[in-house]
Amino acid sequence: MKFRDGDWLLPEGLRALHPVQVQAIRRSPEGFSVLAPTAQISDRAHMHDVPALTVDFSSPMPDVIRVRLTHHAGTRPRKPNFDIRQNQVVATAPGAGAGTAASPLPSPSFAENDRAATLTAGNLSVRVSRSSPWLVSFRAGGRDVTTSDARGMAAIEWTGKGHFMHEQLSLGVGERIYGMGEQFGPLIKNGQRIDIWNRDGGTGSEQAYKNVPFYLSDRGYGVFVNDPGLVSFEVGSERVGRVQFSVEGQSLEYFLIYGPTPKEVLEKYTALTGRPALPPAWSFGLWLSTSFTTDYDEATVTSFVQGMADRDIPLSVFHFDCFWMHELEWCDFRWDERVFPDPVGMLARLHDRGLKVSVWINPYISGASRAFAEAAEGGYLLKRANGDIWQTDKWQPGMGIVDLTNPEARAWYTGKLAILLDQGVDVFKTDFGERIPTDVIWWDGSDPERMHNYYAYLYNKTVFELLREKRGEGEAIVFARSATAGCQQFSVHWGGDSESNFVSMADSLRGGLSLGLSGFGFWSHDIGGFEGSPPPALYHRWAAFGMLSSHSRLHGSNSYRVPWLIDDKAVDVVNAFTKRKCRLMPYLFGAAVEASRRGIPMMRAMMLEFPADPSAGYLDRQYMLGESLLVAPVFSDNGEITYYLPPGRWTHFLTGRTVSGPGWTTERYAVDSLPLFARPGSVIPVGARDDRPDYDFADGVTLRVYEPADGAEVAITVPDQRGEDDSRFTVRRTGTVVTAERVAGSKPWQVLLINRAAASVTGGAAETVSDGALVTPDAGSGRVEVTLA
Repeated sequence: MKFRDGDWLLPEGLRALHPVQVQAIRRSPEGFSVLAPTAQISDRAHMHDVPALTVDFSSPMPDVIRVRLTHHAGTRPRKPNFDIRQNQVVATAPGAGAGTAASPLPSPSFAENDRAATLTAGNLSVRVSRSSPWLVSFRAGGRDVTTSDARGMAAIEWTGKGHFMHEQLSLGVGERIYGMGEQFGPLIKNGQRIDIWNRDGGTGSEQAYKNVPFYLSDRGYGVFVNDPGLVSFEVGSERVGRVQFSVEGQSLEYFLIYGPTPKEVLEKYTALTGRPALPPAWSFGLWLSTSFTTDYDEATVTSFVQGMADRDIPLSVFHFDCFWMHELEWCDFRWDERVFPDPVGMLARLHDRGLKVSVWINPYISGASRAFAEAAEGGYLLKRANGDIWQTDKWQPGMGIVDLTNPEARAWYTGKLAILLDQGVDVFKTDFGERIPTDVIWWDGSDPERMHNYYAYLYNKTVFELLREKRGEGEAIVFARSATAGCQQFSVHWGGDSESNFVSMADSLRGGLSLGLSGFGFWSHDIGGFEGSPPPALYHRWAAFGMLSSHSRLHGSNSYRVPWLIDDKAVDVVNAFTKRKCRLMPYLFGAAVEASRRGIPMMRAMMLEFPADPSAGYLDRQYMLGESLLVAPVFSDNGEITYYLPPGRWTHFLTGRTVSGPGWTTERYAVDSLPLFARPGSVIPVGARDDRPDYDFADGVTLRVYEPADGAEVAITVPDQRGEDDSRFTVRRTGTVVTAERVAGSKPWQVLLINRAAASVTGGAAETVSDGALVTPDAGSGRVEVTLA
């Protein structure tokens, strides 16, 4: 929201109250507070009719400063509020988690003199100058990270529009801003206005399903605005050298989080707001949907499942979209008996094929359904101020919305879902949750404006906790569309209603990378696009992209998405990339464990892995899948693509061809390939099976070694399906000798030295293969030593 008319003028009726001086500093157990008049006070004669702001500074954990700006403190507290975790230990080593400290963390330190007051938490400090003009500086590593100057903080009184609080934090020269949820516009947010307000607007506009009031700077810090309502960001757009954020009301709270690396910022942000739950291994396989408005019954479902088996395409999850229920009666949670007369038997038959089952749900209850009468009688639906149930005809006739602030409503809702779980459903696609009205009364008295975004949190948490209760820890997963801060805890999110064209495919990727830079670990999208029918060239390319994403689903609106209805080449592409993903599961599940333990997303914008590379910050058509694989989806009919490689010699994962960076390359790829490169010096564990994603990852694992530098040592952990360490290895190089050692575990393993030949081997035997030298340790051996030819 813009408050100024250029640099100097204010709109008519607007009064901006900025802190001008430090009148008093008050120490508190948590930190300190500043009483800041908004007019210069030179003597006692000027102490009348002067508004003052109170600015509180504290720290919930090292490297994090909390700032709370208040005008009038007597307003009634508003709820709901985000769940903020205090005193979290953050361990930056891969495989180490964050949790409540067993012993007290170092307390922040306070210092005061005649020049300034300073609070230091870990490596980050905040300094409030006592001299004019007003200046708040956040410092780390001997430099200002960002500052709030004389016109940064403000209370805004705007006649006819309301009372607002805003902050403006400085941008350095060339500083770039990312995040704020799943935004489909430019990945770099500079120059944009972004309102944190969930909307069902597709993937091709400024609207977003998943808005998160958090941004990440490439200068080593992030900012989380602790308000679940409408937070309006002006990112170098009202003042080009500032990020402004504002809320309506009498107070504004935010956390400044220091890294110094982008990964460390995300690690600390998710320590505050919650880490992603680790999805079950089966969920990383291929999901196949009925699609939305297509006709289907059990025979259709069976034909799709059998068709995948006939074509040797591994399938992990079958999804029933909306029409598993009666039309116009969503959601009453009853199978449409006309097309699914035996749902329990059908689900058992799908389970017998080794499949998991997903069904579509939402929190809206059609007025034409039996469930509506139950919910109305129980008082489980949102109401208007006059006591009437809030209803609309948009989406379903006379539908109401379940009031999830009411414990009885939550119990009623989860009771309906529990019946489905007992029938054999394994996972819910939690659709919608964005169209939450503000002209309503909530059961617990929540503020309607704050509940609009927060409803997504309640909705997905409610369903996720039921699944965890019924299916057990490690098996709970929702496939969600709407989200806000904290929703990353509830597993997987997908990108919503994309269109069947290359532009929308690129929009989707930007949205997913932006979401990952907002603390979300797992993300998916509809392969081929949702709206429309994908032409073969698009389907081929999107399938490769989809199978190299965190989660992979074939789904559409008005057409089936089984590959044989596209063309024969589509069958080949889906077959090949699904099997490749299964083979990669030891590596991918390791990246998933890291996402769960540290908050680092599986699909990573290039700037996250290469923050020092000035080119990486601009890349939004390629990404790192985990730490070691670079993926550049093809966005053209003819297979032509231009991609960027950071410094080093990169190796194409499928062909073994090497390309040296840094630099740009333009090439043309056949439909069964794409730029998929192994990072220089990496070691990638590859599994022994390609028929399913959930298997014993360590049994027969192959360590693919990509030319480590002389003196380098790489540690590799292969997890089991619970995310615990199963086998651990180290690979190191000294001169021409590469040593691979198993330091934990007992299962068979081997080493593949990519593009290298072996002159001699100790502790095993080598054979020359097309990719290089394949070294098999002697029976029971935990160590091999290879002298390179």
